[in-house]
Amino acid sequence: MVIQTEHREAMWKEGSLVLSAPGKVILHGEHAVVHGKVALATALDLRTFLQMTPRQDGRISLQLPNLGSKLSWGAAELQPLLAAFSAELPEGQPPSVEQVEKLKEFAGDDNGHKAIQSVAAAAFLYLYLSAASKYGVLPTVDILVWSELPTGAGLGSSAAYSVCLAGALLSGCGAVRYPLQEGQEAARWTKEELDVINRLAFRGEQVIHGNPSGVDNAVSTWGGALRYISGKISPLKSVPTLRILLTNTKVPRSTKILVAGVKAKLLKLPTIMEPILASIDAISRECEVILEAMTKDPSQEHYSRLEDLVDINQHLLNGIGVGHAMLDRVCQVTSSHGLHSKLTGAGGGGCAITLIPPAGTAPSAVEDAIRDLTHCGFECWETVIGAPGISAHALPCLKAEVRKALKGS
Repeated sequence: MVIQTEHREAMWKEGSLVLSAPGKVILHGEHAVVHGKVALATALDLRTFLQMTPRQDGRISLQLPNLGSKLSWGAAELQPLLAAFSAELPEGQPPSVEQVEKLKEFAGDDNGHKAIQSVAAAAFLYLYLSAASKYGVLPTVDILVWSELPTGAGLGSSAAYSVCLAGALLSGCGAVRYPLQEGQEAARWTKEELDVINRLAFRGEQVIHGNPSGVDNAVSTWGGALRYISGKISPLKSVPTLRILLTNTKVPRSTKILVAGVKAKLLKLPTIMEPILASIDAISRECEVILEAMTKDPSQEHYSRLEDLVDINQHLLNGIGVGHAMLDRVCQVTSSHGLHSKLTGAGGGGCAITLIPPAGTAPSAVEDAIRDLTHCGFECWETVIGAPGISAHALPCLKAEVRKALKGS
């Protein structure tokens, strides 16, 4: 599916393409999903924004102000790399370690770049070369990526980055149409085009993470909420937009170590651990039923059931050993204001989510909870889950903070 040259030229008429993609949180199913149980992932309306502007000087630049990184290459420099990689990009095959290391070196890894900057640059180059190789177009552009998402917090920041790059590069190459029309504030791609974007974004995630599940990039592409079990990803039919408070404890953790710890407990105490994992699975399935019911009847009773599931799951996650004192502190603080919280992601630190009911909760309760959590040294965002996936935007319609970030670098 490649659009015609005239459409590509018309797309650039306004000078820049602007798009965004959401982060993600795991609502339920952490760790149990590793053992064949259901997990629910939902799009988080903290977003990564990308602006792509054509250049006439034959160069390609990548600006990542969140990482303090700005890189630039001449199109002529990339041609030999493109020629070498064109023969090494079989459809459906993950990038090899050798390819990734070669791209990191080309991006300047030996010039003092930090690992995260180097990997981000390698992912960009891989996606750029993949799109150029497949669609025969090597656009000379300036790409600026700015994010509301913290890195390394389990919120899908790398997936949002990869999805934004895939959407922009595929639009720039003419593989998909840029959906924004004159007079619109925002627009989305068709289902067919989203599938193309998601497939390329997954390759970016492979560069960054090696062997990702595909959940993060799928949530970021499609938005809403997804069900994941044993490698199968399917969108939930209908998902309400729920308000949450997201809290980053800023406690670093290793997902690999935490997953290994749960596995060790399962092997050591199977008759105890298996029922706990089965209970977490049941929570995910019950939550899915409630979310669908809430799209027709957003009653307080349904929110109360969601709060019960959050509380129970948090205790179960502590039971399998992936809690942390700082996550307990989040739960204690929010509970003192009548709110319900659980960890999200790997646990052992990282982030927690707190449900905010649309009715029956005084605004002061949320404000007071944020104040107390901030005093603990945590970082908080009031946002929503079930947010839209990758979207195209008219720059003047974005909030002032985003416009400033995209114009200020």
